[in-house]
Amino acid sequence: MSIRNPFRLVSGIRHAIRKPSLSHHIAAEQGQRGVPSKVAAWYSIGRGVGQGNVEVAKWYTTAVKQGQAAGQSNLRAMYELERGEEQTDVEVVKWRTKAAEQGDADAQFNLGLIYQQGRRVEQSIVEAVKWFTKAAEQGDADTQFDLGLMYYQGNGVEQSDIEAAKWFIKAAEQGYAAAQFNIGLMYKQGRGVEQSVAEAVKWYTKAAKQGDAQGHADAQSNLGWMYQQGRGVNQSDVEAVKWYTKAAEQGNGVSQFSLGWMYSEGHGVEQSDVEAVKWYTKAAEQRHAVAQFNLGLMYKQGRGVEQSDVEAAKWFTKAATQGHAAGQSNIGMMYKQGRGVEQSDFEAAKWFTKAAEQGDAVAQCNIGVMYKQGRGVEQSDVEAVKWLTKASEQGDAAAQFNLGLMYAVAE
Repeated sequence: MSIRNPFRLVSGIRHAIRKPSLSHHIAAEQGQRGVPSKVAAWYSIGRGVGQGNVEVAKWYTTAVKQGQAAGQSNLRAMYELERGEEQTDVEVVKWRTKAAEQGDADAQFNLGLIYQQGRRVEQSIVEAVKWFTKAAEQGDADTQFDLGLMYYQGNGVEQSDIEAAKWFIKAAEQGYAAAQFNIGLMYKQGRGVEQSVAEAVKWYTKAAKQGDAQGHADAQSNLGWMYQQGRGVNQSDVEAVKWYTKAAEQGNGVSQFSLGWMYSEGHGVEQSDVEAVKWYTKAAEQRHAVAQFNLGLMYKQGRGVEQSDVEAAKWFTKAATQGHAAGQSNIGMMYKQGRGVEQSDFEAAKWFTKAAEQGDAVAQCNIGVMYKQGRGVEQSDVEAVKWLTKASEQGDAAAQFNLGLMYAVAE
């Protein structure tokens, strides 16, 4: 059983934190420039004063009269949320544009979003990219990351791995965990940058150690894989288990499966079927097909869990339904033998065929035999020879034996 490659791009969560202090209230009453916006934000979150939308709008309006971009940006947010003032499309776009033109990075991003989505204005990807770029060039890490995604996906701009990597790097250098993960991925794949597993490990490590309080789970998962495979680092199953565990505990399905496999095989950790079942179950419940198949095997064999053909058939079916060939082959055999399910040659032949068409040698042998015997399918020596030959060419001994018998009888 091999560890599946978990690499993929992820989207990050935008965030903005405003924390004004109590002493600003008096200064705002005196008209001190720059303070009203902070007091308005204070009212908006109810920190030290009663939360009041009218007061929020009042202080943002004062900030606007002082020409503050932040006040303009937040006042248009009030219009959007219908807080303190009546919402109008014209006012929302007006204040957002004023703030953006004064260089407010949040407003520039949000104005870009309006044009990108065609909300309140005629959709214009050109205008969207224009405002996104302005915000990104000011060093706004969120927008740099989003612009990187646009170039990576070719969303509204000509697809460019080079531009994607450029913006991911800018955001990553500011500590943006999702960007660090993505640029690590691009170094791993050699997309937009010269391929370098060392650089990939470097950025995965940065993301894995920060971001959320527990670290970036996808980066932790990929870093575990790099240690397990010895790619860009000295091979270490112990380190692999360490990072898989961190990601698995955050709910990363790929790492939950990988950790289950490590416990099952005793790699980097003391062998434990109980722990293997525990982590396979978590991954299987997230629809990880290989974990579902492995969990089915554990139930069938009674490893780390009480033996149960019913549970085995349940998990084989879930894996099979997702197109997992071994799962299809195994649930086919369960139907053929009537283990955990009601015996059915028809169902057995159905699942053997699906697995056989994906190249599963055992299933090819089994469906070949069923054609020879006419069980679950119309008897056909031609189909029998066809599938037994395919399995024999893959070295399946049972298929070779059965095919030899057919040729012997024919002679």
